[in-house]
Amino acid sequence: MTSKLPGTTPPFMLVHVDVSQWVPMTTRDVLDHHNETFGNLDLEGCLEDYDDDSVIISHMGAFHGLDEIQGLFEGFFDELDHPDAHFTVHESIVEDSIGYTTWDAESPENVYEFGTDTFVIEDDVIRYQTFGTAVTAKE
Repeated sequence: MTSKLPGTTPPFMLVHVDVSQWVPMTTRDVLDHHNETFGNLDLEGCLEDYDDDSVIISHMGAFHGLDEIQGLFEGFFDELDHPDAHFTVHESIVEDSIGYTTWDAESPENVYEFGTDTFVIEDDVIRYQTFGTAVTAKE
């Protein structure tokens, strides 16, 4: 619906949004979205699960906010963007606001024999994430 209010030029849209119909995502929804977009090397999709207050903690240090998280993912995605590479999620468990996954991956450079991530998900966002992996460089 377009309407013109007195004294305004040009007309603008008045939009009614019924927030009572908004249904928040579950922890499972966010975790499934993350696993799918990560497995597809979809950087933009992955970043939808984080915000500027998100933190990822790993053996490489802490990564704060979207810019640092994007840099972390770009490096891993560059490595996995190869026809002989793979990334496989083996287990995905949810308990309240906590998500847990196990995975493995292989690229031309490295074998990730076992990886694990733990997620704290609040308000449809991965607020905190930890990850660790057993990685062996290929010769």
